[in-house]
Amino acid sequence: MDLFDKCKEGHALANQARELNVYPYFHALESRQDVEVVMEGKRRIMLGSNNYLGLTTDPDVIQAGVDALKQYGSGCSGSRFLNGTLRLHQQLERELAQFLEKEDAVTFSTGFQSNLGIISALVGRNDYVVCDRENHASIYDACRLSYGKMLRYRHSDMEDLERQLKNIPDSAGILIVTDGVFSMGGDVANLPEITRLARQYGARVMVDDAHGLGVLGKGGRGTASHFGLEKEVDIYMGTFSKSLASLGGYMAASANVCDYVRHVSRPFIFSASITPSSCATALEALHKLIAHPELVDKLRHISAYFRRKLLDYGIKIRMSDTPIIPIYTYETIETLSIVKQLYDAGVYVNSSVPPATPPHECLIRTSLMATHTESLIDEAAAIIHNVLKDNGLCE
Repeated sequence: MDLFDKCKEGHALANQARELNVYPYFHALESRQDVEVVMEGKRRIMLGSNNYLGLTTDPDVIQAGVDALKQYGSGCSGSRFLNGTLRLHQQLERELAQFLEKEDAVTFSTGFQSNLGIISALVGRNDYVVCDRENHASIYDACRLSYGKMLRYRHSDMEDLERQLKNIPDSAGILIVTDGVFSMGGDVANLPEITRLARQYGARVMVDDAHGLGVLGKGGRGTASHFGLEKEVDIYMGTFSKSLASLGGYMAASANVCDYVRHVSRPFIFSASITPSSCATALEALHKLIAHPELVDKLRHISAYFRRKLLDYGIKIRMSDTPIIPIYTYETIETLSIVKQLYDAGVYVNSSVPPATPPHECLIRTSLMATHTESLIDEAAAIIHNVLKDNGLCE
């Protein structure tokens, strides 16, 4: 058998979607990532971005990237271990740690790589990592890269989490890993109960706060801050590609944990550091968040506004208190068709279909930015209502 036979056959759903002209991926942007974009020659209202604070177009953030490009050049051409550490990296780590009220922080080249690097370094042979079933794919890949044993519990089911913990030998190290804000559903992890169980069973807690930073908590400090549990969470992981409007990732933890990861994590040691411009834009975006905590309030307000508009139209949504607002569309091909109809009508959203969702529970995932206006949301909500009504999903 030829290894590439599978490639000739192609991906079944992608092939079917192309045949039906509802393929939803790889649409090309021709403008900045903003509340309105030009995509393939037409204006679209952007409801499919993770640019939660709207900082990708902030003049100061952009200028910080330009200045770093001029000062340091286009890249570091090496790992942090060797020639790839800039003072800028160290400054970003210090200020992130201070903002998140942890002793230290480590930056990684991407958010995906952050999970790979943290979990594979800390979870060794005879250790266990316990995961929510709806955790991000990078967490699952990180568990595979580690030498430990992965256990999964049903989504947000604390009784199932405790059942898993009870079966782990007392001699084993345990890391409970959960998304803070779940990327598809927009719901928030039950951190109070997770941390209580961690204390009871001698486990450590890691929160993937990629969708929590800038969204929840005091001044946007994330999920642990939202619950007042900063001291109960051992490791924060996050990305720069969402609220911080750049590219890269980080962990924040105690100084000894960070130092250990720096010296053991293969994804950290054997990857080039984030570019000067990416580092500088993330740092300036962090400064913006610190100086303007009202951005978090604006995001919360416009998200609630959009949620009310959808409910007033009789649209069935998955409830949350975050800017991620999924709309039920149920079947796979019908979902892709609705996404295409919305795109043609001038609204960009993301489709969420199996394996990201269970069969017959497909969603369109909408997400808000602090810079969305009520008038723009009114326009988008009306378009969504009309398309869903035409498809028999609301009155």
